[in-house]
Amino acid sequence: MKRLFLATLMLSLFQISCSKKEEEPKEKPPIVDNTSYEPQASPMSPPPSTDQPVATDDISAGKSLVEGADCLACHKIDAKLVGPAYQDVAAKYTDADIDHLAQKIIDGGKGVWGDVPMTAHAGMSKENAQKMVKYILSLKK
Repeated sequence: MKRLFLATLMLSLFQISCSKKEEEPKEKPPIVDNTSYEPQASPMSPPPSTDQPVATDDISAGKSLVEGADCLACHKIDAKLVGPAYQDVAAKYTDADIDHLAQKIIDGGKGVWGDVPMTAHAGMSKENAQKMVKYILSLKK
């Protein structure tokens, strides 16, 4: 009787361990289309201060675009993360570099701030990339 019980138990364990487990399909991340992004004012944004000049529409839109894209995964305003701090970028470049920097956002690149490449954002319009650059350059110390 013991042998029959052990044989049944061993056969059951063998069957369980050899059975093919069905894996649930992994979800693919959604594809982000930045070309039709319409920035909206956040309801949590504080009202503009009377002590500071009011930001232009392009700078406000640029800030919304930066916050809505994947930029903040690698960049911070005042400290290096994976990429340079936005204030460091603003210190290095001027308004004359807006087109160049906008194209770098679209094409990606590496070498200027180290060996870690910046991912390309090929779906982004040049106009939106320029707004993002104007916002970043507005953070000059």
